[in-house]
Amino acid sequence: MDALDAIMAVMEAAFDPAFGEAWNRRQVGDALAQPNTHFLLADATGKEPLAAEDAVGFTLSRQIGPEEELLLIAVMPAARGNGVGGALLARFIADAHSRGANRLFLEMRDGNPAQALYLRHGFAPVGRRPNYYRAGTSGPLDAITYLREALLK
Repeated sequence: MDALDAIMAVMEAAFDPAFGEAWNRRQVGDALAQPNTHFLLADATGKEPLAAEDAVGFTLSRQIGPEEELLLIAVMPAARGNGVGGALLARFIADAHSRGANRLFLEMRDGNPAQALYLRHGFAPVGRRPNYYRAGTSGPLDAITYLREALLK
């Protein structure tokens, strides 16, 4: 199993198809082929797994100059609530800063329970895209853009 396989295994388990947030294999593969796209894998302790098949979470991000966007973050449902998401987010922040990024962005659907995680890690809402996500029979949901600014040391 390689990193793409690990990302897809987590993605398929983690994203509810009702919201249309998951990417397909080609989208992830195309993103990974870009020079400024980065990923992290996490095992059940939140650390880099010894083998890709041990991954229970991942991040996918893209950097352009001093800004980096967290495109995707996911943790398998069975591993949620154990700090894996927080560990991944902290690693993403540290890695992005080490690459020179001082403005970090992410976007989530309104009502996503991960909002508390993002707020704990210094992200703040800065924008809204009305009716961005589908939500099954309940109608579309807004996307909320978050920003974390930090001075580089």
